[in-house]
Amino acid sequence: MRFDITVLPGDGVGPEVITAGVAVLKVVAKRSGHEFNLHYDLVGGTAIDEFGVALAPQTLKLCNGSDAVLLGAVGGPKWDNPEARVRPEDGLLALRKELGLFANLRPVKVLPVLADSTTLKPQIIKDVDLMFVRELTGGVYFGRPKRQWRTNRGRRAIDSMAYSEQEIERIVRVGFELARRRRGKLTSVDKANVLESSRLWRKVVTEVAEEYPDVELDHMLVDACAMRLIRQPIYFDTIVTENMFGDILTDEASMLAGSMGMLASASLSGIPQSGEQTFGMYEPIHGSVPRRAGQNLVNPIATILSCGMMLRYSFTLEKEAEMIEKSISKVLEQGYRTYDIMEQGKTQVGTREMCELIIKNLADDASGTGVVKDG
Repeated sequence: MRFDITVLPGDGVGPEVITAGVAVLKVVAKRSGHEFNLHYDLVGGTAIDEFGVALAPQTLKLCNGSDAVLLGAVGGPKWDNPEARVRPEDGLLALRKELGLFANLRPVKVLPVLADSTTLKPQIIKDVDLMFVRELTGGVYFGRPKRQWRTNRGRRAIDSMAYSEQEIERIVRVGFELARRRRGKLTSVDKANVLESSRLWRKVVTEVAEEYPDVELDHMLVDACAMRLIRQPIYFDTIVTENMFGDILTDEASMLAGSMGMLASASLSGIPQSGEQTFGMYEPIHGSVPRRAGQNLVNPIATILSCGMMLRYSFTLEKEAEMIEKSISKVLEQGYRTYDIMEQGKTQVGTREMCELIIKNLADDASGTGVVKDG
């Protein structure tokens, strides 16, 4: 099979982790006989430098013509001016909105071999395997009005958290569908004791739940969820929540797995049924980490796992996705670690070395006639 992938390396460590992800895709292509055609372009700070905008029209057109998008990360001190007319993050938000990628999936699975690499007690994180479903194109990040102004009493600013019934319903259905495929439990996170948007959220969730009698539903306030993620993470199976809450909670949850460098994400235009393909954008949840750029330090596993999610959700290549996941587990079991998950008695390696180790496990029995073409 042939697939077209738009590759947006982005800023900071983005190009380094994307290089690792692409290298793994090349081995997967060789083993499986598929063809991945890669088309590179700019987004974020590098796009501002080149085009004057964080997402150029031709880049958006390229993404729309692809089967999937692979994204590094955007941002950095060079463009971090609060007064700037355009910011790197504008490109990321525009990609999500213009491509209709409203459903962000972020799996959090604690590998037994990394149980001692976190600051939490191993018995607390043992067997944690949960899925975040984050609404990605609504809420306070996109709400209007959004502005700053001066008054005779000083400066003021406003951001609006707005949701429609339709926006809530479509993301909640994704949550229920995924929960049904997992362990049949869905936790909906809101702030219904304070926010009107959350009260609507809870009403819609309750209404949609009637169509899923096989899924156990519970509602949880966002602050209670933040606490329980640390105190009793095994409680959760699938979590669905709005944009900002999901942004914060998933960063917190990354510590369960040892590091943000371990968490992949898929931003989808919907949840595919069995055997169906869906368009999506795939990226690690970590940022551009500019202070680590060019040092061969950053963990590439989140990006490589994101490539695995691309194979699973956009290309329906389940076997190939599992191949990547097993190879990563094997390397970690062999005792290799990047700096962010390093622990006593293990061997520290850099970005390139970790990628090479994962590829070695993939390529040991490589066969097939697949190719990767750089367009």
